[in-house]
Amino acid sequence: MHMMVARPEQWVKPMAIAGANQYTFHLEATDNPGALIKDIRENGMKVGLAIKPGTTVEYLAPWANQIDMALVMTVEPGFGGQKFMEDMMPKVHWLRTQFPSLDIEVDGGVGPDTVHKCAEAGANMIVSGSAIMRSEDPRSVINLLRNVCSEAAQKRSLDR
Repeated sequence: MHMMVARPEQWVKPMAIAGANQYTFHLEATDNPGALIKDIRENGMKVGLAIKPGTTVEYLAPWANQIDMALVMTVEPGFGGQKFMEDMMPKVHWLRTQFPSLDIEVDGGVGPDTVHKCAEAGANMIVSGSAIMRSEDPRSVINLLRNVCSEAAQKRSLDR
């Protein structure tokens, strides 16, 4: 679950009951990330922590060892079809360098033309809506996205 809500605390238990296995919330949406992370874990879910484009990656850093996945938004949250913000890639790269085993996801404007930049920066999870849904061959787009990420992850592990 990627919860783009104002009070993510109120949805933890209902999402756990509904069967969610991961709960991703926006760091900007809570005053107490530590308590929310604890609550998510106590409800049996993995923790994802998202940051919007205007939020520095250093703001996420203190929580990185307590989460399963960091999500770097590459558009302003709210609606599909926006242009990919390439200037978010240094955030992804910094997270990958500082936290090599952390799952790092990018969401927003990702498709065949931008996935290479995401994967090379260190993203190993991709959210792609419009590029898949507007494609005449969604399966091939999904396979391309998956293969680019897998190849970049393999290269990173060989480079270590």
